[in-house]
Amino acid sequence: MDRRKLEENFFKGVMIASTVSILLTLVLILWTVVCKGLPYLDWNMVTQAPKSGFYLGKEGGVLNAILGSLCITGGATLLAIMVSLPVVLYLNVYAKKGSRLTYVTRFAFDVLWGIPSIVYGAFGFTLMLFFGMGVSLLGGIITVAFLIFPIMSRSMDEVIRMMPRELLQASYALGATRFETAFKVVVRQTLPGITTAVLIAFGRGIGDAASLIFTAGFTDALPSSLSRPAASLPLAIFFQFGTPTPEVQGRAFASALILTIMILVISILSRFLTKKLTKNVVR
Repeated sequence: MDRRKLEENFFKGVMIASTVSILLTLVLILWTVVCKGLPYLDWNMVTQAPKSGFYLGKEGGVLNAILGSLCITGGATLLAIMVSLPVVLYLNVYAKKGSRLTYVTRFAFDVLWGIPSIVYGAFGFTLMLFFGMGVSLLGGIITVAFLIFPIMSRSMDEVIRMMPRELLQASYALGATRFETAFKVVVRQTLPGITTAVLIAFGRGIGDAASLIFTAGFTDALPSSLSRPAASLPLAIFFQFGTPTPEVQGRAFASALILTIMILVISILSRFLTKKLTKNVVR
């Protein structure tokens, strides 16, 4: 057997081993969460807020954390879209290709993507102190928006850069302005990828705990005001695991199962919407 064949077989084996390792890891995580969380998952867990003595094994659920996570991440996603989409469209439609501005901006996205979420939490807490804010739903929304902004922007940017550049030239040739080209051609052509980027960022934000410890805080009450603390599922899981009561630790696994199901739904929705919106894409 020659050297090329040996190299091909070696790297093929590495790829197969890596794929199997990833799949096994996923299966083990899901198996652990389902086996340990399903016995404690009931209707009360998703329809009731924690009652008195919840962390001692008494009645209640994590509805406050479910709604809090959806409010925080939903608001953060809207804020991130409002900033990410204009920035990415400017880089790909208005800015000169290969300019220093585009290089520096994309490099900044990469750096921001790699910053740990606890650093975003500390930064958000510093901003809150500067503006005289306390731990609140609004603080959590702003901090998570900072966290998912580079993820969303970089993903959108890569999608738009893959679009055939001939479409831009055709749009300009027909008399369209840059603004019309950006929103009527670029956004329409890359809408499946943009949707996927938004849902990926949403999934990243809803599963983060470190950025919310100092900013959103935690409460047993349902979210009712932007100026009041809000619970979140990752922090609820953290606090439940921190109790010595076996039943409450079982509820932590049930909460983790709820969060896993939510992220799984987001992934399925991403696949569905991508397939649904692809019909408008020019190939």
